[in-house]
Amino acid sequence: MAFRVLIIGGTGQVGSAVVRALVAEPSCVEVVMVNRKAISLHADPRLRQVVLDTAAAQFPAEVTQLAHSMVAHGDPVYGASCAGVGTGSLKWTEEDLKALEIGVVGGFARGCHAGGITRFALLSAVGSNAKSRIRYVRVMGLKEEAVQAIGFTRLAIFRPGIIGGNLHTPGYAAFLGRLIPGRFGTIEQDEIGRAFVAEFKGSPASSGVVYLENGAMRQRSRALGSH
Repeated sequence: MAFRVLIIGGTGQVGSAVVRALVAEPSCVEVVMVNRKAISLHADPRLRQVVLDTAAAQFPAEVTQLAHSMVAHGDPVYGASCAGVGTGSLKWTEEDLKALEIGVVGGFARGCHAGGITRFALLSAVGSNAKSRIRYVRVMGLKEEAVQAIGFTRLAIFRPGIIGGNLHTPGYAAFLGRLIPGRFGTIEQDEIGRAFVAEFKGSPASSGVVYLENGAMRQRSRALGSH
């Protein structure tokens, strides 16, 4: 079944992997990237960008208009957020982190929901917990809670461990992470990208919130690759 995706954070490391995987999927007929500034795009008619001021008060309403225009085509439309700071979070204050991870992502998600998008995919991090004493983990947990409260019919929360193939991940960390089994080990960002696509393409009947860690993402990535 054909589907469309409205995505924020598609210019980042993981976000770029998600966009590449979407463009490689024939059943994805449109990818709309919400960007803060214009970038060079792949030469594919299915891919376009809309430049918006994510700090503006009207940002959620502008996303709602975008979502409405995509839903009007009649195909399923999915929202996706890959926005985030990652390892650079150490240079940010907690309030700045919250402004991006909760404020911008939350505004985007609310706009998607108000525009008729019922399924959403959110990039988070392994171990996310709103009550954690670790700042980054705590903010990720708060972001998850904020998006969950919006009320999507289905919310897929992706919680990768160490991300391999990522410019922000030191090579030694990715190597050592490959020796660690389970959710805290390394997963390649291209696997995460394919797992996002599998979430949209699979059209599962189940609703509610689902958490996808390394093992589940690898399984979905391999299943998508076998088709």
